[in-house]
Amino acid sequence: MNNAKRAGSAKVKRNAFILAFILPTLLLYLVFGIYPLLKGIYLSLFDWSGGSETYNFIGLDNFKEMMNDDVIPKTIRNDYILVFGKIIGFMLISVFFAVALTRFNIKGSGFYRTIFFIPNVLSVVVVGVLWRYVYNPNVGFLNSAITAITGKTYDFAWLGDKWSIFALLPPSIWAGVGFTIILIIAGILAIPSSLYEAAEIDGASQWRQFRLITLPLSWEQIKTSVLWIVMTTLSGSFVIVSIMTYEGGVDNATQVMGSYLYMNAFKFGKFSYGSAIGVLILILSFITTVALQKLMNRENIELT
Repeated sequence: MNNAKRAGSAKVKRNAFILAFILPTLLLYLVFGIYPLLKGIYLSLFDWSGGSETYNFIGLDNFKEMMNDDVIPKTIRNDYILVFGKIIGFMLISVFFAVALTRFNIKGSGFYRTIFFIPNVLSVVVVGVLWRYVYNPNVGFLNSAITAITGKTYDFAWLGDKWSIFALLPPSIWAGVGFTIILIIAGILAIPSSLYEAAEIDGASQWRQFRLITLPLSWEQIKTSVLWIVMTTLSGSFVIVSIMTYEGGVDNATQVMGSYLYMNAFKFGKFSYGSAIGVLILILSFITTVALQKLMNRENIELT
């Protein structure tokens, strides 16, 4: 009887200990995550300027207005140019350097990992301002380098062109690729060296080892990286857009959904319309994430 009471008391203490750690995090998530999400969906059904005490219910009118808004298709296009451009850029660079730093015994690999990760700790504002100078048509590094190579004056306005959304890819990739490199390196280092040794004994080339060992066994890290890129781009690319191209560039050339949301809410006072754009971001993020998860889903390989 006493043993049962002691076991029950120990279980209660254990559960209380676990709850003491879970509840604060859960409360913060509900207050700063779920509540704003639900509030945004709620506001999208009203006509509210952001400062008025009255909420005029208009149903789905904000979404109808969005269907007739010529800027919305541009923002969606630009967002997905950034999403897929970053996925391709991130994965090519990350996988290449992760494999190089783990499989080819490069001296000072720890130093290179640190160098790659440094841009991740920089503020997005710093990254944006730095790359604005790189792209400056008159004194920028890029035009100066092209001028020096060709011998002809080159003053192309990289951030003032109708396709300047592509100019935002290099700074976006440079600023975040260090994280995915470290993530994939961790996945590769978790692969038993005995597998590579057996492959070498069998005469497998480095490419074959990469295709049959490295890629399948680090696939979870690669998939996580891709999903991280999608979520951070669709929800956070407006920062780099706002800093590098004021208000979405020439004729909304670099306007993304996040920057257009911000402009409508805080410049035009159309908070409810901005909330509707936020709901659109939520829906597209969910659809894209689910689609990529299914597309990249593979059977887990368990090592024993």
